Amino acid sequence: MIMKEITTKENLIKVLNFLDELNIKYWVDGGWGVDILTGKQNRDHRDIDIDFDGKYEGLLLKELINMGYKITTDWSPSRIELHHPQLGYLDIHPLIINEDGSAKQAAPDGGWYEFEAKWFTSAEFEGRVIPCISVEAQILFHSGYELREVDYIDLKNLESILNENNKRIDK
Repeated sequence: MIMKEITTKENLIKVLNFLDELNIKYWVDGGWGVDILTGKQNRDHRDIDIDFDGKYEGLLLKELINMGYKITTDWSPSRIELHHPQLGYLDIHPLIINEDGSAKQAAPDGGWYEFEAKWFTSAEFEGRVIPCISVEAQILFHSGYELREVDYIDLKNLESILNENNKRIDK
């Protein structure tokens, strides 16, 4: 069976609407998260990365499966990748949210990835404000592995956001 390899902007919006309907706190991460920070789509995306409040993991998985998603990779408790024939790949990352707004995600090899509260932000994309991971965190998350072509594109776009922010500060 041929799997849909590209998630479109329309697929992204449909998934975000679905998460909003479920009332699950989430943030877009990865390549779509970078595009949301820039305010426009800059490249094709294989998947949609979603960090979410892990206390809703059971509900979210149940509803995604009811929607037609199938689990393709299960690295619980770190991440689960699912695929939908029309919506493509969705990579979900359950977080434990702390009272101070920080969070942690289980690492695949044990231990935790720590998220500072200031890394959770939002940006305007397609006429709506979307929760996402900050520029600072996105840059940090693009380290510790061999970068692919898409990662270099993301880093260039993140750098342009930083340069634009610095121009505003200098004025």
